[in-house]
Amino acid sequence: MDTASGAGELDLRPDDLPDGLVVADQRGLVTCFNAEAARLTGGEPDAALGRPIEDVLPLEDLDGRRWWRITDPYHGLATRSGQPERNLLLPGGREVLVSARYVRTRPGGPVRRLVVTLRGTDARKRTERSNAELIATVAHELRSPLTSVKGFTATMLDKWERFTDEQKRLMLQTVDGDADRVTRLITELLDVSRIDSGRLEIRRQPVRLDEAVRRHVEALVNGGCPADRFDLRVAGPLPGLWADPDKIDQVLVNLLENAVRHGAGTVTIEMDRVPPGRTRQEGMSVTVSDEGPGIPEEAMHRVFTRFWRGSDRGGTGLGLYIVKGIVEAHGGTVTVGRSAGGGARFRFILPAGTPAFLS
Repeated sequence: MDTASGAGELDLRPDDLPDGLVVADQRGLVTCFNAEAARLTGGEPDAALGRPIEDVLPLEDLDGRRWWRITDPYHGLATRSGQPERNLLLPGGREVLVSARYVRTRPGGPVRRLVVTLRGTDARKRTERSNAELIATVAHELRSPLTSVKGFTATMLDKWERFTDEQKRLMLQTVDGDADRVTRLITELLDVSRIDSGRLEIRRQPVRLDEAVRRHVEALVNGGCPADRFDLRVAGPLPGLWADPDKIDQVLVNLLENAVRHGAGTVTIEMDRVPPGRTRQEGMSVTVSDEGPGIPEEAMHRVFTRFWRGSDRGGTGLGLYIVKGIVEAHGGTVTVGRSAGGGARFRFILPAGTPAFLS
């Protein structure tokens, strides 16, 4: 099946395309100007047809130079097949992403058709803003512990003999804690980078999820949380889990610390077996809920995005984004809702089961 017959069977029309499409003939006159091109440029399709393409698309580069004069598709080098995508300006300063294809009668021959595609820059600008926000967040989060480390080390080096052993121990403990904070931030950034690029490595092995939960609860209690603040409920024998223990620890730490720091009342951890559905294998669920103020309904769809912190939350705002990335890399799902006590309720489900050779 050739391209033309395939397009005919699909009944594909220029206005169906998500990008702007402008086509000019061998004379440079516009023969196609689709609806998205009209939206991006503010022009009218009927008014564009039959006019020179340089008049319909009076594009300039970011230095103010006329793009058609620079590229000269009809009289330029005969070896060129088109122009790569780049940022150009429409009248009024609106940016668009433009690429072009030169369709020639034969290799090295004259241009028979000029095909130009247009895209808005909103998605790229959102990405750029997100990256700028990431840099700003990192700079802010690093500044505080590094300032503390520098201050204490400079003071100890300058006045070591004046401090008692207890004072030295206190300052070194502070430096050690700030170093841990920097290490956690760097780990978060690496995880975000791997999640964004699809390169998050999962090194699976047998995991006892109930034991992992108990271990992290015990660590929080040893860190000063009252033991009676936690209510662990395990519903019967749980299936085996084939997962990355370090990554699962990250998920549990994020959800438990989130409930302790930003929630209130009892933190309830429920673990249960999820029976297989029509298209899903058996799974295991973990639910972490608290009795705090909860998350506003209008904000729930943003909880797992980068930098979401809520109105009174500190930190980088990357923890729940990483939770979602890790759970989905395991083939699972994670959701947020409201608990029976009115607080936040996070639930993640992971596929259960272990490889046959471990059975």
